[in-house]
Amino acid sequence: MIVNYTVGGWEIITQRAHGLLAASLASNWSKNVQSHRWIETLIAIAEHDDAQLEMEQANLLTPQGGPVDFAMRGMELSHCRETMTRACSKSIYIALLCSYHLNFLCNDNNNDADLKAFLNEQKALRKKWLEQLGMTNSDLQHDYRLFEWCDALSLLLCTQKCQPEGRSLDVSKGPDGNLHKLKAIDSEYLTIEPWPFEQDQFTVQCEARTIEQLAFKNDEEFKRRFNGCIPELRTWKFKKN
Repeated sequence: MIVNYTVGGWEIITQRAHGLLAASLASNWSKNVQSHRWIETLIAIAEHDDAQLEMEQANLLTPQGGPVDFAMRGMELSHCRETMTRACSKSIYIALLCSYHLNFLCNDNNNDADLKAFLNEQKALRKKWLEQLGMTNSDLQHDYRLFEWCDALSLLLCTQKCQPEGRSLDVSKGPDGNLHKLKAIDSEYLTIEPWPFEQDQFTVQCEARTIEQLAFKNDEEFKRRFNGCIPELRTWKFKKN
């Protein structure tokens, strides 16, 4: 889960909500980036974190009793395997993108022997899937660049990283080959430079929950408070500058 400390308390955005936001961003990209498997691309982006079921997990709190942000947790083999099980049950194209994403995320965990074995297994599977799909590595790189770009921008929005006073923040290199930057135009609108989207203006949103209580005795108390919250919409407006 994504955890922000705000004046109202802890703002919690689930990994699944973040994935949905990422897919919303992808759906607004210029149509010339769409592959012939566009629906599957959107599904892969939207559901790449669906194996993260926070309210079914343990160890959700810090030693001080606050909620644990996703950045405080390392990659877990069980999560990786569940991600691929879910992806493979949909299509090998979705599995291909999710596998490549896990490889990207797990680069800092090379000392974990079991995780390293899993990644080697996935590398062999990706080669087989590319052949079965009739795709080249260049095709994969193009589609994954959109996947990773939207994931990165969604995280920047959900973690409130946009800079004040018109300062730019790197998003990622997109499928168009450009390094894009996020910037606030004013108090209402954000922009991306260079502009990669089909329309000159659009809005995306994501559900969040705010919990006033700052510390919890255990996971169960936190889960009760989380489940008792009414979701609130977080909205971001984008406009070509």
